[in-house]
Amino acid sequence: MEQPARQYDSRAPAPSAAAAPTLVVDLEGALLRSELLMEALFSAPGRMLARFGAGGRPGMAALTEILARAKLDYAHLPYDSDVLNQALAARARGARIYLVAGRFADHAAAIAAHLGFDGVVTPTDLAAGTMLPFDRGAIDRIDGRSTSRVSWKTRAKIWAKALRVYQYAKNTLVFVPVITAHQLNLPTLFYALLAFMAFSACASGAYLMNDLLDLSADRQHPTKRHRALAAGDLKISSALLAIPALWLFALVASLCISPLFLGVLGAYLVTTIAYSLALKRKMLVDVVTLSGLYSLRIIAGAVGVGVVLSEWLLIFSLFVFTSLALIKRFSELSMRESAGLADPSNRDYRITDLQIIAAMAAASAMNAVTVFSLYVSSTAVMPLYSRPWMLWLLTPLLLYWFGRALMMAHRREMPDDPIIYAFRDGPSRIAVAAMICIMLAAI
Repeated sequence: MEQPARQYDSRAPAPSAAAAPTLVVDLEGALLRSELLMEALFSAPGRMLARFGAGGRPGMAALTEILARAKLDYAHLPYDSDVLNQALAARARGARIYLVAGRFADHAAAIAAHLGFDGVVTPTDLAAGTMLPFDRGAIDRIDGRSTSRVSWKTRAKIWAKALRVYQYAKNTLVFVPVITAHQLNLPTLFYALLAFMAFSACASGAYLMNDLLDLSADRQHPTKRHRALAAGDLKISSALLAIPALWLFALVASLCISPLFLGVLGAYLVTTIAYSLALKRKMLVDVVTLSGLYSLRIIAGAVGVGVVLSEWLLIFSLFVFTSLALIKRFSELSMRESAGLADPSNRDYRITDLQIIAAMAAASAMNAVTVFSLYVSSTAVMPLYSRPWMLWLLTPLLLYWFGRALMMAHRREMPDDPIIYAFRDGPSRIAVAAMICIMLAAI
């Protein structure tokens, strides 16, 4: 991956005026759609900070020195395709290509060597026009000002993508206790909406943090490489500013509900951080954690509006979300198998685990249907429904939806999270709408 950088003697005399034309490209601001300092830091943030703490010389100079020795995957950095194509076209016409970099000279030289450029110059030397390995009178330059600007609409789409607004569908689970307890009034709906907003902001901050920690792995993934941070559409520094802002909003919204709700949201955030840092790399621990995070949304909804959480709902939810988490892992592994990729480096699963994961997902789904059937046959439904017998109609719909989700995952036709897929898949939407109608008719 990394190639030895070509060395140039800055004391050598400048070429004659008849030398080949030269193109200089700003590394940061033009070619690289990211910040080299941040790329070095998040190449292995835990190891970088550990070295900083053990170095004995605190300060920015010590950190910069450590980051200069970071191992970067130069092949998967987010290069600007237009700028790179211009440079390669100039190279085809016989031009010499140089990068302009004011810091991290070793990384800049390695990038130049990887891309087949001729070397690196500093902004100071370029401005002074002295000690350059080319004739300053015959150069062209690509810098940040010569690249295209992004419109506010495009920026809004980038932020929506980075914050994963489409994932807010999961946070509608906070409304489940309100609906199942039949407490549909303005005060409870207001607090449920506030809880939804708090969870959405908290989750978006966690998504940004997770994407920062997974930059290297995401860039080698066939679909995750298109994420805003991995693709360089969003600056790492912008994400670092957005994370505390989102969590501050979630804190304020939670305090407007209740301290107990804040405790539940805090447990969700701590678990999410633990998941991003370590738990997602543990076999099956990640599945149990994901199931717990889904269930925490339902618990938060009950706490936020002050209704008693049914133990039937909690047990049913645990089996449902365990099945969905397993289906998600199955989809990811099967996609890698279809693409001919190796086992994931940031997950403790192998492609050969597909069959057992599918079996566990199906078993958990059937357990969820069994729990629901036991609930319908219990006395707990009598105070809530005037026609509880109608709830039996939900059983075949649940069997259909779980079966369809498993079949779509097996056919490699479920690229999304199963819950997100349910919102996008036509038959799934029809099944969910039918379930809602049956529940309303049973009241």
